[in-house]
Amino acid sequence: MTGKKKQIEVEQKIIAITSHNDDDYICLTDMVRGEEGNDHIRNWMRNRNTVEYLGIWEQLNNPSFKGVEFDTFKKEAGLNSFNLTPKKWVDNTDAIGIISKSGRYGGTYAHKDIAFEFGAWISPMFKLLLIKEFQRLKKIESNQYNLEWDVKRVLSKVNYQIHTDAVKNHIIPKSTQKFDNLWIEYAEEADLLNVALFGCTAKQWKEANPSLSLNGQNMRDFASINELAVLSNLESINSELIRNEISKENRFENLKRIAIHQLRIIDKLDIIKSIKKQSDSTFLDAQNKFNK
Repeated sequence: MTGKKKQIEVEQKIIAITSHNDDDYICLTDMVRGEEGNDHIRNWMRNRNTVEYLGIWEQLNNPSFKGVEFDTFKKEAGLNSFNLTPKKWVDNTDAIGIISKSGRYGGTYAHKDIAFEFGAWISPMFKLLLIKEFQRLKKIESNQYNLEWDVKRVLSKVNYQIHTDAVKNHIIPKSTQKFDNLWIEYAEEADLLNVALFGCTAKQWKEANPSLSLNGQNMRDFASINELAVLSNLESINSELIRNEISKENRFENLKRIAIHQLRIIDKLDIIKSIKKQSDSTFLDAQNKFNK
């Protein structure tokens, strides 16, 4: 079990949510805490409709799911002698939709698709309230991602000033461009970063996105959080390389290598932050996409 613990409240019950393999898992134990507890979960799991639902979910989401063992459970489901616990289900079928967490804050957790079904077993009202609170949490997280994007965008603009200052003090004095064309030096250095990180120049992006360009937007306005973080790093690094009089060719090779290396690392930390910015709801949409 990995990821930061989150909580929602439904009918005065505090329900934990944790992340596992980039998906949200909701604590079933918390959903029935103070009632029948684990017995409620076992009674739900021995129901034939539940077993069929769990099996279908695993077949759609788990390539390692053991179908033969599932068929055995499905045939026995509903019989008075049939008993199924979360551990037995996982151990026999290699299921991934239900997992157990040990320790003080442990319990049985299920993928949100399965947790919603368990909520319906409790009551239709509980399921609706559970979905509503879960969606509210996702909206809050989306706002947090967008706030972080704004902060990273501001930071990249601040570092851009440091970058242009290095160009002004160390490249412009040696430039062979006429005074009216000195802006080309700034543009070329900016594109050095653009190509190293985004794979295209500002002009190429504008030609590919004419309507966005007419609205005064550029490729950096649509970068991901992770790309903006790396861009800030590249601006600082290139400033130092310029001051050390490293050639443009060598600087580009270094910057491209660093961009690839840093993105590869931080994209693994949070998949949502690797998704490019498109609108105020981009990261919420991304959350929904990766939690399906």
